[in-house]
Amino acid sequence: MTVETFHLDRPRSVAEAVRILHREKDATVIAGGTDLVTLLRDGVATPHRLVDVSLLGLDRIEWRRDGGVRIGALYSNAVADSRLAREYPVVTEALRAGASAQIRGMATLGGNISQRTRCRYFRLPEFACNKRAPGSGCSAIEGDGSGQAIFGTSSSCTAVHPSDLAVALRAVDAVVIAQSQRGSREIPMDEFHLLPGDTPHRETTLRPGELITAIELPARAHSGHSHYLKFRDRASFAFALVSAAVALDIRGGAVRTARVALGGVAPAPWRAVAAERVLTGKRPTAEVIDAAAKAATEGARPGKDNEHKVELVRRVVRRALTELGQR
Repeated sequence: MTVETFHLDRPRSVAEAVRILHREKDATVIAGGTDLVTLLRDGVATPHRLVDVSLLGLDRIEWRRDGGVRIGALYSNAVADSRLAREYPVVTEALRAGASAQIRGMATLGGNISQRTRCRYFRLPEFACNKRAPGSGCSAIEGDGSGQAIFGTSSSCTAVHPSDLAVALRAVDAVVIAQSQRGSREIPMDEFHLLPGDTPHRETTLRPGELITAIELPARAHSGHSHYLKFRDRASFAFALVSAAVALDIRGGAVRTARVALGGVAPAPWRAVAAERVLTGKRPTAEVIDAAAKAATEGARPGKDNEHKVELVRRVVRRALTELGQR
């Protein structure tokens, strides 16, 4: 392993960190390092400057009077808050579905939603990749596409987003808090990740100089009745082939609000809006759940190697909604 040399900053306050990020626009933030260290090791990332934010104290969870919660960006993925598990089960289930206990203990929430794709062509510098080297091409399009996206792709990129947590956060209408020298900014989770288009190297709407400081979960009736289900190649330590985060607010027997978000199938956590429309206003019977599962594949454009993901989406959504109904 050979890692290129870099300058390391270790700011002691958020103000100091954003000053450095404002001055050094191409600096890279590091906290737990569970993703970035592998990129450094493999020569995929070669930053000249790292800003270690692990000393900023952004590791607290604060409950609000309205029932919402603000979670610091450095909060561990090894979540142990019993109230969070009770009021946002989809979030804690997604965290526990990711990686090993050791990695969860090192990883942070901010790093989790910012992690880079696990596309093998991105992770191996000998292959062309527009996400790693803009304009170089996409080896995945002509190569093995079995793990690639079926929603939201472009002619430049078909990689999938790897985070379990980010999928769950879309189901509970989470908001990312970003700090810069200009002040604090709220970014709805629905707007945080970008689809590739012609610029697959731009993966989020974070602006140069901004630092994620927290993630806020608003008080929503559907958040407490939610569930995360992940289908993967092996029982543990694997990224999702397909996952689903589902959340329902049911009143008088009928669904008032529905959220269905998918992972492992798109370059960003994917909202299955058609499935939500099928569920809304109806009793969540087996027939309605089956119709929602079929609707969740609306807009899918699989290639020759990943047609199986369409059926997987139907089955994972159906099972997630069925299991939620049994609670």
